[in-house]
Amino acid sequence: MLNVIILGLTSLLTDISTEMVYPLIPLFLTSQLGASPAIVGIIEGFAESLASILKVFSGYISDKVGKRKPLAIAGYSFSTIGKMFLYFATSWGWVFLGRTSDRFGKGIRTAPRDALIAEAVDKDKIGRAYGLHRALDTLGATIGIALAYYFLTSYKGNYKAVFMYSLIPAFLGVFVLFFAKESKVTNQLSKKLSFSWRSLDRRLQMFLIVILIFALGNSSNQFLLLRAKNVGFSDSDVILLYLVYNIVYMIFSYPMGRLSDKIGRKKLLIIGYFLYGIVYLGFAVFGFKSAMWILFSVYGLYIALTEGVEKALVAEISPPHLKGTVIGLHATFTGIGLLPASFIAGILWDTLGVTAPFYFGGIMGVLAAIGLMIVL
Repeated sequence: MLNVIILGLTSLLTDISTEMVYPLIPLFLTSQLGASPAIVGIIEGFAESLASILKVFSGYISDKVGKRKPLAIAGYSFSTIGKMFLYFATSWGWVFLGRTSDRFGKGIRTAPRDALIAEAVDKDKIGRAYGLHRALDTLGATIGIALAYYFLTSYKGNYKAVFMYSLIPAFLGVFVLFFAKESKVTNQLSKKLSFSWRSLDRRLQMFLIVILIFALGNSSNQFLLLRAKNVGFSDSDVILLYLVYNIVYMIFSYPMGRLSDKIGRKKLLIIGYFLYGIVYLGFAVFGFKSAMWILFSVYGLYIALTEGVEKALVAEISPPHLKGTVIGLHATFTGIGLLPASFIAGILWDTLGVTAPFYFGGIMGVLAAIGLMIVL
């Protein structure tokens, strides 16, 4: 479990750094660099899509060479370099390089790191291992968002100072990762690796297909923040809502992972996706401030019920010699739908009204829950 804690501390420190700057980037781009919202969308869309595509390849490479740790270190290092580009930014092109470097790093580190977590514990403890990692990761995000709120309210306009301070936890995160140990399992695997879709368990195939379909309705969390802004929250209060979501996510991640080890992954995933559907329908129906606090809190519970538990399920039913590849494939399927899903949500928002993307997302969540009931 020591490896899980080390990887969790790395994620904690990296997420402090990332969430310190993430909520400020669109404000920095539009208010100080004169970029349009379209430029903001292009930067985020390209960066996130790049991360999604790379995850399956980095997982495959880690299986092929039998080593996870070097790719994980390289990934976290690229994210640190991305923060440097932000500090030196004098035009939106620098921010594009910064976000691309950051997401490139995320793309090559995610699958190898998650495989290291799965291989660090016995099979009956995978759920709690991922739950602990997600809890530490989200604790970092919570601290980072709190710092972002502090800087936004106390040092308005001094974005460069925030970017500079964010480098400290980013460097520390990479340093801590050097203490992680390479998995013995990967060193024993065959280097003559071949991957084909047909080689996967049929249950795993169907699960990944359901996840991909659901991803097309799971738009960026930015739309939830825009919905909060739409009902009358200020910029700083929107960040507080985002903070509440992360606190709930952090509190429940480990208990849900541990529970999945005891009662099975299927029940929690089905409940989680039904909850997603209900929450999104809530964002459509309830257009007043008090409801937003409840909805963001329940949304945090949905993430706690699904994210770590999903990873544990994939790690559990993937072939040992393809563990990194399949974990990366799952991450790619989850992330690759973000760009079209967000595009669909934007079109629905503009053409049919504010509530339309949330009705669509709610229906997709309920359908995903039904799909999981059938395929798992």
